[in-house]
Amino acid sequence: MSPVFPMLTVLSMFYYMCLRRRARTATRGEMNSRRAIESNTRALPINVEIVQYAKEVLDFSSHYGSENSMSYTMWNLAGIPNVYPSSGDFTQTAVFRTYGTWWDHCPSARLPFKRTPPTFCSQDYVELAFEEPVYPTAVHILETYHPGAVVRILACSANPYSQNPPAEVRWEILWSEAPTKVNGPQARQFTPCIKQINFPTNLIRLEVNSSLLDYYTELDAVVLHGVKERPVLSLKTSMIDMNNIDEDEDEEKYGCGMDTLNKQFSIVTLREWPTNGYFDKLPYELIQLILSHLTVPDLCRLAQTCKLLYQHCCDPLQYIHLSLQPYWARINDTSLEYLQSRCTLIQWLNLSWTGNRGAISVSGFSRFLKVCGSELVRLELSCGHFLNETCLEVITEMCPNLQELNLSSCDKIPPQAFNHIAKVGSLKRLILYRTKVEQTALLSILNFCSELQHLSLGSCVMIEDYDLIASMMGAKCKKLRSLDLWRCKNITESGIAELASGCQLLEELDLGWCPTLQSSTGCFTNLARKLPNLQKLFLTANRSVCDTDIEELAANCTRLRQLDILGTRMVSPASLRKLLESCKDLSLLDVSFCSQIDNRVVLELNANFPNVFIKKSFTQ
Repeated sequence: MSPVFPMLTVLSMFYYMCLRRRARTATRGEMNSRRAIESNTRALPINVEIVQYAKEVLDFSSHYGSENSMSYTMWNLAGIPNVYPSSGDFTQTAVFRTYGTWWDHCPSARLPFKRTPPTFCSQDYVELAFEEPVYPTAVHILETYHPGAVVRILACSANPYSQNPPAEVRWEILWSEAPTKVNGPQARQFTPCIKQINFPTNLIRLEVNSSLLDYYTELDAVVLHGVKERPVLSLKTSMIDMNNIDEDEDEEKYGCGMDTLNKQFSIVTLREWPTNGYFDKLPYELIQLILSHLTVPDLCRLAQTCKLLYQHCCDPLQYIHLSLQPYWARINDTSLEYLQSRCTLIQWLNLSWTGNRGAISVSGFSRFLKVCGSELVRLELSCGHFLNETCLEVITEMCPNLQELNLSSCDKIPPQAFNHIAKVGSLKRLILYRTKVEQTALLSILNFCSELQHLSLGSCVMIEDYDLIASMMGAKCKKLRSLDLWRCKNITESGIAELASGCQLLEELDLGWCPTLQSSTGCFTNLARKLPNLQKLFLTANRSVCDTDIEELAANCTRLRQLDILGTRMVSPASLRKLLESCKDLSLLDVSFCSQIDNRVVLELNANFPNVFIKKSFTQ
């Protein structure tokens, strides 16, 4: 073959890619046309830059603090810095609820959803409103302790202070990156290089992943730089940057526009082919197995190639487990409608973070569950602010086989609505963290849901008598394995005694920041003696925990893996040595702000017990 032909082939491929590039940018709008030449453009200095701190915290998924104070809460992100440039553990900062992978190795840990795209690794988020809508030029994040958790920054087209909300809410990714390990816990100003967008914004969202952190990350403030008028770009060259082609394909794949995803969900007219090639020779089950490794957008895209693959891609068996959380910004009523015919056999469904700001309506959610809820076993609805009493009623009526329900941070559900959950007697896991569940509704749930194994009531501030709740658990929930009572304000030794006597299968118990528990009453000694299967025990910020309690744990709870006694003044190095010698599986021990355990003691214990991560935070 003449050497001319390979050259012609290469040129033809290049010409095809150029045409494809131009066609795509022409149809995808002006913003992406600008992105195509972004590396060869510059902004003309026609605007004065506006610098502003966050005015208000609008929404967040979790925080270390309580709902009734400012210490360690997300609300500390509003306004000017409180701590920066100082480093260390300060109560005036914003702190998320978890760090590292410790929560993934507890009895309460949930199995992950498959088909999560590699570009989505967010675990928590916080949304911040600023006074003036601007075209962003920079975002500065002031991190004061264990930085490196922020993995994505997004901007929203909706103005939270406008009286006229837009017909469609758009989210654009300004910056994203996989989690990275930052050496050292010292403070820093994080200023990633953000992309330009074609709308002004005063609503910024930070998404974080704390899995690589050695301790809780602390954020002090966020600064938004921007200009009021849209920057004018001057073209230096019309050369096409070949390196940008893959980036644009990624944007199509994981971007935030709803239209793109809905077009992929929709039914298209497919061309008839006389043969499907080698696919005709493959067993149906093998093709199904191959397709099971695709993400949801890839599956929808592949369905548009031919009738054979359309049949495979729309088979309900491909949607037994479905997580739409990675696409939270693109999911709306139309998306759910398109998915209905494919999800008739669905068992696991993750709609966490979706549907807010009117994207999913109560009627749209209800229609979907009426068609697809009969086989549901697991339903994740964390931070679903569209949920109301009607939604909970539909869930309990349409999902008779439901075993796991996550309503974490669904703080817009009215208190009386939780009564409906009592109708789902098959529940084994219920997460009500940061909800407005009331005592009457919770007592009804505990009475009728006797199969419960995992229960989270962290930061549920509307429960008046936790002793009564604990008594009901001890009487009805004999199979309980994990219980989260984080920041429960009024449980006493009486409730702990009832709980320990009735729920002796408990392996995980979080009593962090429960100020009404006092060691002098014998409540912690009673726990240690009655619950020998404990693997995780958090007694965070209980200043009364003493050597006797630690020695009882060492004698009775030898399977202990995680222990948090942050803030106690009564525990000595000697009792900790006994604990570490007895509990061979112990891997996490938090002794931050324990006045008798100084850095010298921590270094000594680390040397003698190298398999245990001993945490001790500091304040500069």
